[in-house]
Amino acid sequence: MSEYEVLLGDDAREFLAAADEKTTRICKDNLRKLAANPHPGRGTGDKEKLPIDGRRDRYRLHISRTYTAIYTVLEDDQEVRVLEIVPIDEAHKRYGF
Repeated sequence: MSEYEVLLGDDAREFLAAADEKTTRICKDNLRKLAANPHPGRGTGDKEKLPIDGRRDRYRLHISRTYTAIYTVLEDDQEVRVLEIVPIDEAHKRYGF
């Protein structure tokens, strides 16, 4: 099985640039898990498909009970695009999970 390339969107990149060293390390360690398998129910990490209407499926990855990464998977390109990283409470309010 080939690995996915994990790419950060502008919002995710800005979050990591502003975060402290420990938060950045923990987030990056967890985001690397998506390279092996970004789909819920497979691989490591607390992943779930989000109930959002749109052109692409959106997923979330909980990071240390503090943050949530929102991402999409492009199968044809073997890419995981991390759209944003937000505090877990904000993600729950926004996406209702």
